[in-house]
Amino acid sequence: MHRSVLPYIWPIITGLLLAALALLAFPEYLPNPFRQTPPATVEPPPSLVPTSGESAANRPAPEIRQAEPLNRNQGPASYSNAVNQAAPAVVNIYSSRIVERDQHPLMSDPFFQQFFSGDDATTHQRMLSSLGSGVIVSHDGYVLTNHHVINGADQIQVALRDGRETLAEVIGTDPESDLAVLRITLDDLPVIELADSEQVAVGDVALAIGNPFGVGQTVTMGIISATGRSHLGLNAYEDFIQTDAAINPGNSGGALVNPDGALVGINTAIFSRSGGSQGIGFAIPANLAHSILNELVTRGRVIRGWLGIEAQALSRELAASFGLRTPQGVIVAGVVKDGPAAKAGLQPGDVLLSIDGQVILDARVTMSAIASIPPGTKLPLTVVRSGERMDMTLEVGERPAPINATSGEHQSDS
Repeated sequence: MHRSVLPYIWPIITGLLLAALALLAFPEYLPNPFRQTPPATVEPPPSLVPTSGESAANRPAPEIRQAEPLNRNQGPASYSNAVNQAAPAVVNIYSSRIVERDQHPLMSDPFFQQFFSGDDATTHQRMLSSLGSGVIVSHDGYVLTNHHVINGADQIQVALRDGRETLAEVIGTDPESDLAVLRITLDDLPVIELADSEQVAVGDVALAIGNPFGVGQTVTMGIISATGRSHLGLNAYEDFIQTDAAINPGNSGGALVNPDGALVGINTAIFSRSGGSQGIGFAIPANLAHSILNELVTRGRVIRGWLGIEAQALSRELAASFGLRTPQGVIVAGVVKDGPAAKAGLQPGDVLLSIDGQVILDARVTMSAIASIPPGTKLPLTVVRSGERMDMTLEVGERPAPINATSGEHQSDS
């Protein structure tokens, strides 16, 4: 009996041993429940041409009400005072655009088009609408919102909490930070105060106010989960405040406020696999929004410094191939013709080690730092070319307006 079973058992035991040895030799094929799939890159939409007929040079900067520093000694039992302070200044934004389509679906087929003359091939228009939120930041009627909320709109309607509605004028947009400035002309406008977002701390209570899913103004509560978030692939320039306050579609452009009702950020994006809130939301800091607001109002555009290079991150392997002990700096992968870098003598293949004496540790952080440098500034650089260190001076240029504001075009362009 036992002898008749052994010929069947040995092959099974041998197969199990071989499978165990294969898994030990190739552990990467073992299932890993902790492995995370990176979030999909969200591409911001194309830029919107401002519709304002007024010259930006004639507009003074908006008068912003600055909030008092937040008192962290004791938390309130209710945040109704903060909501009453901030919510009236948060508006609903309804943007619409007219699109044309063929009267009959067969008209999109070239075979059927030949049977109709140009007059017969009539088209009809339909209206596409989208919703979002915004924040009134000055008594002049300036409203901050997201660029993607009003991008491509033919008409923008703003609804206040008190029931008033009006059409809005686009003062300017900045696709690279996903901010836009609108203006409305109404009397006795409620205005929100701006907090110093540099003083925001992880663990602070945060309230998100907006119009999620078009159900009406809604307030959700959470905390500040992190600050200085970047490398998300959302915008060209990223310095987000992260919060777990529920943010859903329609909240974009709304307010993230502190327990005093002061604005700490403009809600702009969420990380979600389902499309709903999963406790990971991002807001543009109030200080950055204030700076862009002033530039869009007074200049009509945001002026940023620019070197005119395509930068690539430096790995340890690449650093070793260039004779560097540590992976500090970025590789110049390309140089824009007649740009500041080309005029200074930078070449593809150079390794940029430091700018103005500051060692480059992160390409995106360096890109944001360059953007804050006024055009025309003389900037000392240290590069490595063919294993030799070189010092040169570059005159910072003005960053050209983006042709298509997709994250992939701007992540490595400095």
